Amino acid sequence: MPRDYYEILGVTREAGEADVKKAFRRLARELHPDVNDHDPAAEEKFKEAAEAYEVLSDPERRSIYDRYGHEGLTSGGYAPSFEGFGSFSDIFEQFDTLFGGAARGRTRRSPQRGADLRYDLTITFGEAVFGTEKTLEIPRFETCGVCKGSGAAPNTEPTVCPQCKGSGEMRRVQQSVFGQFVNVTTCGRCHGEGRIISTPCHDCHGQGRVHKTRKLTVKIPGGVDSGQQIRLSGEGESGPKGGPAGNLYVVLEVKPHRFFKREGSDIFFELPICFAQAALGDQVEVPTIDGSEMLTVPAGTQTGKTFRLREKGIPHLRGMGRGDEYVTVRVRTPTQLSPRERYLFEELAKLEEHQIKPNERGFFDKVKDSLGI
Repeated sequence: MPRDYYEILGVTREAGEADVKKAFRRLARELHPDVNDHDPAAEEKFKEAAEAYEVLSDPERRSIYDRYGHEGLTSGGYAPSFEGFGSFSDIFEQFDTLFGGAARGRTRRSPQRGADLRYDLTITFGEAVFGTEKTLEIPRFETCGVCKGSGAAPNTEPTVCPQCKGSGEMRRVQQSVFGQFVNVTTCGRCHGEGRIISTPCHDCHGQGRVHKTRKLTVKIPGGVDSGQQIRLSGEGESGPKGGPAGNLYVVLEVKPHRFFKREGSDIFFELPICFAQAALGDQVEVPTIDGSEMLTVPAGTQTGKTFRLREKGIPHLRGMGRGDEYVTVRVRTPTQLSPRERYLFEELAKLEEHQIKPNERGFFDKVKDSLGI
């Protein structure tokens, strides 16, 4: 059975129109979604209170209800219904005058956030390893300093749009056989802002933003790599009409090094040595990002042999420690020999029981001859 309307509003049957309105205002404010967001039944309670107010605030329907109750309203075609409303805010919109424009304030378009910006920054290998600071010149929209983002000239204020009464929306309630439907469209006069600027700011021409180039300093930590980005919060474009600013994303591109190759936090380096060093062994000076290091190449080292220098790589971007450097030996074959060098290599060949035939044709040359190429 439906609850008694007087009980719902908490008033007596002798309550006047002002008392009924006051009671409904009190309940509606308690159940408003901006205040009561913890009660999942708030919407149903408000619908119930709105139904009671709709009946008791109308003298004719109140009289029928007092004499015949809920059945009298139903049989007489006066039964209230909120099935046609699309949402909780639609119901508040219908009772907007009771809340002093609170519903309109909820529907007005909120300030828009500014756009995010991207800046592509190229740095050297050493700057990526050890970190650096860079000064950037960023062209962007900033909040107008004259009107502070309002778009209105100094000593003037935007006025409430007379067409939508500040809501930024135009609502039209339509009745159909299925109930009431609310058609909501953006106000064409204020474009959803809810206000109109009669005297635009001379500096930003009513936009609330001006285009400027700003110098910013960005700190690049050691250990970064190509493709990584640094976010500077709030350094993007300012939002329209005083809206919050977006972010600036600095995307890094690291120039390749002439000798070092990088994989993650590790560095790879190819070390050229001669036959004598590979055969007899040697102490070789190896470059690292910290300076030179001495590396022991043992006798009999083969080309392609890799040595590991611990903690000589790139600092870890997050966390302690560093990567390693891997040194790969490449035995260098001489392309031009002096007479003395040639004599020594021929003597070595004799010791190894190899006969050197300088003019002997290679295997692939013989294959070509057999094919007539």
